[in-house]
Amino acid sequence: MPPQVDSGDTAWVLASAALVMLMTPGLAFFYGDLVREKNAIATMMQSFVIIALVSVIWVLWGYSLAFGPDHGGFIGDLSWFGLRNVGSAPAPYAPTIPHLAYMAFQMMFAIITPALITGAFAERAKFSAVIVFVALWVTIVYAPVAHWVWAQNGWLSTLGGLGAYDFAGGTVVHINSGIAALAAALAFGKRLGLGRMPMEPHNVPYVVLGAALLWFGWFGFNAGSAVAAGAPAANAFVVTNTAAAAAALAWLAMSWLYQGVPSVTGAATGAVAGLVAITPASGFVGAWDAADGYVDILPALIIGAGAGAICYGAARLKHWLDVDDSLDVWAVHGVGGTWGALATGIFATSLVTQTAGFRGGIGGAIDGRPEQLLAQMAGIGATWGYSFVMTFVLLKALDAVMGLRVSPREELLGVDLAQHGERAYAR
Repeated sequence: MPPQVDSGDTAWVLASAALVMLMTPGLAFFYGDLVREKNAIATMMQSFVIIALVSVIWVLWGYSLAFGPDHGGFIGDLSWFGLRNVGSAPAPYAPTIPHLAYMAFQMMFAIITPALITGAFAERAKFSAVIVFVALWVTIVYAPVAHWVWAQNGWLSTLGGLGAYDFAGGTVVHINSGIAALAAALAFGKRLGLGRMPMEPHNVPYVVLGAALLWFGWFGFNAGSAVAAGAPAANAFVVTNTAAAAAALAWLAMSWLYQGVPSVTGAATGAVAGLVAITPASGFVGAWDAADGYVDILPALIIGAGAGAICYGAARLKHWLDVDDSLDVWAVHGVGGTWGALATGIFATSLVTQTAGFRGGIGGAIDGRPEQLLAQMAGIGATWGYSFVMTFVLLKALDAVMGLRVSPREELLGVDLAQHGERAYAR
């Protein structure tokens, strides 16, 4: 029987797309209030305008390059340029929803990924440089990596490649953005006065609001990646919440132990780290046991708690390395995504993967397949290398052509007034 569109699955994926879209405004609150007051608007503006910019790029050529007909396992072609051949028929990657719905869902992932990078160069970037960088980065970096991992014949894909597991974007979104953020921090250089001037968050309550919106939207991010309204989506929902909670507690405990206070900013950041780490694993761990009828929640707890502790350590390591990744994008997304991808290779269970028809076997090390870790490391290494090199080269080229940073005078004045002519708070 040919594939048929299911109204329930379609409704769930469209609702999930809306949830993921909300994550980028949530990120704007999270990032915009972690910076100093004089840079709040500029930081939020970057996230907001990326929604518009990437939406246009995605429907014109981004989706076709990422998911279109394969060329050598590396990139799609332009057969679907301008959404040609993308319509109401069942999606190639999700046969119970319209192709157009799958495209829209994937668009929201493409939007938030470059928005995450902006936290690395917060408080010093020229708006024009951000616009050009994002347009090029989505085309040159995001689309190929998405194709490698998620397209039918991508060279890392579970469907036709090496068999790396990435359910909802641990590699494509988080490692990709986190490593790009490290390259960006190095290319932009440090903020003026770093270590000499106070640079604490200017609005902690809104930081927590932003983190809460991210947590809320992440249910669409992970559970929506089941692209069907059923047990796998419910399982992804539960393990996502569990890992976020465990990571928030772990980061809170680490900050309390090493800094002497239980930081609410730390708890919020820890929750995000847990969400990052569970993303690649959310469809591969914690499945119902057919015999006993329970959910094995231990892997989600381990992945979440590990993310809270490891990412906290990475944030402290950043200071020792003297790298000005302003908002810890590398520590949370790069390191958190790497831990999550490795943990997926350890804890993936055949209870999930046996029904997916994946090439190269089912389950991970916990199921007697330690070789799955090799596929995970291939995905990690390829994304680390490609994202870092391409991002750094791209930014250096843009710096030579148009400059990346505002002037020292504008940076001291504040990027809000210098670049946008506005203040966050009228007094």
